[in-house]
Amino acid sequence: MGPSKQKVRRLPLLPLRGLLVYPSMVLHLDVGREKSVRALEKAMVDDSMILLCSQSEVNIEEPKTEDIYRIGTIAKVRQMLKLPNGTIRVLVEGVMRAEITEFLVNDEYYEVSVKELPEQGTSDPEIDALMRTVLSQFEHYINLSKKVTPETLAAVSDIDEPGRLADVICSHLSLKIKDKQEILETVDVRERLEKLLSILNNEREVLELERKISQRVKKQMEKTQKEYYLREQMKAIQKELGDKEGRAGEVDELRNQLAETQVPEKVKEKIEKEIDRLEKMPATSAEGSVIRNYIDWLLALPWSSSSEDDLDIAKAEEILNEDHYGLEKPKERVLEYLAVQKLVKKLKGPILCLVGPPGVGKTSIARSIARSMGREFVRISLGGVRDEAEIRGHRRTYVGAMPGRIIQGMKTAGTNNPVFLLDEIDKMAMDFRGDPASALLEVLDPEQNSTFSDHYVEVPFDLSNVMFVTTANAVHNIPRPLLDRMEVLYIPGYTEIEKLHIARNYLLPKQQRDHGLEEGQLVVNEAALMRTVREYTREAGVRNLEQQISSICRKAAKQVVGGTGAVEVTADNLKEFLGQPKFRFGMAEERDQVGAVTGLAWTEVGGDTLVIEVTVMQGNGKLTLTGKLGDVMKESAQAAFSYTRSRAEHFGIQPDFHEKFDIHIHIPEGAIPKDGPSAGITMGTALISALTNIPVSRHVAMTGEITLRGRVLPIGGLKEKAMAAHRAGIRTVILPKDNEKDIEEIPESVRSELRFIPVSHMDEVLEHALVKPVGV
Repeated sequence: MGPSKQKVRRLPLLPLRGLLVYPSMVLHLDVGREKSVRALEKAMVDDSMILLCSQSEVNIEEPKTEDIYRIGTIAKVRQMLKLPNGTIRVLVEGVMRAEITEFLVNDEYYEVSVKELPEQGTSDPEIDALMRTVLSQFEHYINLSKKVTPETLAAVSDIDEPGRLADVICSHLSLKIKDKQEILETVDVRERLEKLLSILNNEREVLELERKISQRVKKQMEKTQKEYYLREQMKAIQKELGDKEGRAGEVDELRNQLAETQVPEKVKEKIEKEIDRLEKMPATSAEGSVIRNYIDWLLALPWSSSSEDDLDIAKAEEILNEDHYGLEKPKERVLEYLAVQKLVKKLKGPILCLVGPPGVGKTSIARSIARSMGREFVRISLGGVRDEAEIRGHRRTYVGAMPGRIIQGMKTAGTNNPVFLLDEIDKMAMDFRGDPASALLEVLDPEQNSTFSDHYVEVPFDLSNVMFVTTANAVHNIPRPLLDRMEVLYIPGYTEIEKLHIARNYLLPKQQRDHGLEEGQLVVNEAALMRTVREYTREAGVRNLEQQISSICRKAAKQVVGGTGAVEVTADNLKEFLGQPKFRFGMAEERDQVGAVTGLAWTEVGGDTLVIEVTVMQGNGKLTLTGKLGDVMKESAQAAFSYTRSRAEHFGIQPDFHEKFDIHIHIPEGAIPKDGPSAGITMGTALISALTNIPVSRHVAMTGEITLRGRVLPIGGLKEKAMAAHRAGIRTVILPKDNEKDIEEIPESVRSELRFIPVSHMDEVLEHALVKPVGV
């Protein structure tokens, strides 16, 4: 055989996955693939020689020629053993490097032509130096890595062939196949040693880093274990002392709560920060309880929980009608709001302000709004609140600090979109502790309340989904900037017919239930109810009426328990239940009188009638005003007096009456403060009646402001005043011409029984009020 023939050989090929064999290496292989098994069988039949080449990708089951590295190792198969699972275990020994020159066509197994790459046994001082350096570095590697045993170093040190040394060391390193293949492909010994040296340097650096990291982790682990151990000891000590888990258990519980609660990111960060502060606090620290209280508040607030609106307009209307009789305008406004909400989906919460006398159902309307929308209802009373901190909360630096009433209300509601009632908004006061009304400006402004800031909570809270409803008895007591933010709905008093209906359908059944009276045990006929309305109550609302019905029920309950059986209340026996009538129905005078005129007044509790009396006495022109009158009313009386003086001759009055007579104007019920210009024409009529000695018709009541020239100016509250006149049994109402448009607002049942006379001058007033014409 010639030398060239020896170098090229034809051998079966065994592709290796995730493995590489160097020359002079002996190792076991498990062979399972069919082609590989056939290649082994072929080798055993020939001279037990086979080529071992690595695959570039481990996962390829049937590698193509491009998936197999070109340089591999010719190996001798020393042993073959068939395993029970069908695979073959082979013992191979690497002989020399070889390069594939050609892949031969063979369907049964891989067959290749190879060119041998024998080892060059050169030796010079440089290679010796390289060998020593490599050994030294390998020793470092063994010291750092626990994967290679020290015996390996002894075995490697005995190798004096540089190429073989490089191969053996490389076989012991935990390298990727790609890097190992690079060493295999490096035929030049010097180059191979240099590459190995570079690899060893890199590996050593990586191992040193790993060691540093593991030491650091170990330290941290030791510290954590130590802390854990100490905490467990603390828990055990606290348990012995009777303290349930102490601060650590508290902190764990709070962290669990935070994980379960949906809160905005900023709030979450704040809570986490406070929990960390709490954890570091000694258990006995007073500040610890302050922080704990603060965290509890933040976790309890409904940051993201909201109730779903039930926007069924027909159902809402049914609920509103079920809860309240009359009050058409407020109900209509609520239904409009719900309709818009249904179309828009997201509407900035409007602020409704329900203004009306006590007992007309302002608070219960708000409760019905919540029920009709399917929202939570929360109510706070602002009556007598005079401290800004009541609204905005105290800063956490104060002892006993807590959030303001708005945030407290939101916690009570449990959702971020309740119907929130601010009751008695006109009863707030102001002193050195700030102005609570100004603090409410932010709450009630849809443009600002999405980031409502409470001094205690410190994190902005979104109030834009809340529907605020406020109530008041009088608009003029509400600060102007606050009023601008609200939509005012006036709720007038009830007419007698409405009161009767409310008493029969709402109040009586409710009081019977509350007093344990079953159906049939108490019967109150309609005449008795009407008499209760007329003679035992005088109010715009029905609160007092409910108290009277409650009184009837109490006495009836006593009789039922005493064995009387069913109790019937009629108009005749009503005195037995309620005592003597408190009011005289039909306040109209029983006869026409000189100098006494029925006026109409508006008060915060509804309309009322008042009789203005004027008496003329011998004197020197002194004008006396009594009856607890306000400044405006006194000025009104002066204007009426001056007008009378200027027209004395026209009315047939002595021109010098103001020098010969003293005039006294008095308005009875002196304990009740009275103010306003609307009694001007009433005082003017009473003055002229007293000075001319002409009686005033008892069937007429009047309201209007007077000027010095006798013009009649418009007034407010006509609806309430007309209802008061109707209640008092008056049939004719004189009113300013400019108020004629307001007659439409008066309920039909009242309007149909009253005669309205619009006037623009005092002469017209006298024409209708005095029983005979006035003049010379």
